[in-house]
Amino acid sequence: MVRQNGYSLIAGIDEAGRGPLAGPVVSAAVVLPHNFCCPGIGDSKKLSEKKRKLFFPRIMQKAAAVGVGICDPKEIDASNILAAALLSMKRAVDNLDILPDFLLVDGKFTLSMNISQQAVVKGDAKSMSIAAASIIAKVTRDRIMTNLHQMYPVYNFIRHKGYPTVAHKQAIQVHGPCPVHRKTFKGVVILA
Repeated sequence: MVRQNGYSLIAGIDEAGRGPLAGPVVSAAVVLPHNFCCPGIGDSKKLSEKKRKLFFPRIMQKAAAVGVGICDPKEIDASNILAAALLSMKRAVDNLDILPDFLLVDGKFTLSMNISQQAVVKGDAKSMSIAAASIIAKVTRDRIMTNLHQMYPVYNFIRHKGYPTVAHKQAIQVHGPCPVHRKTFKGVVILA
């Protein structure tokens, strides 16, 4: 529908990591070529880790452009998770090698950018470029959390990726929060 209105460089944008107690929020912006086809791509949350890892290099190879934006826990704590998620999305667009002429943004909010755009609720189920962005964001964030596990192994980030599991909350109770925990989040601030 967007292409029918004359737009050709359409970036799908999505984020990963709004809910965790630790680690960054990561967004991706993906511009796919008009003829892109990759059956099975969809919402990263509904795909297995194995499938996400399978699709990641295909998207990276076939996309016209991919940009990633990150907001770290200090930035999240300084504002709030919604503001940080939107900022990471803006950074993802800014990190594209080409300037898109239209943005499809997953969720209810558009970005404060001078580019035509549309917010799309449950966009990863409606747009291939948003679905591709959700996979890039999720795999990128999972890799960051795997690296953080090496630095802070007592929290077992490799297993839960910073999400508020029982084991993660217990680790915070026992060890206190580490530098990559979001200090303003319930479950961290109460236990700190």
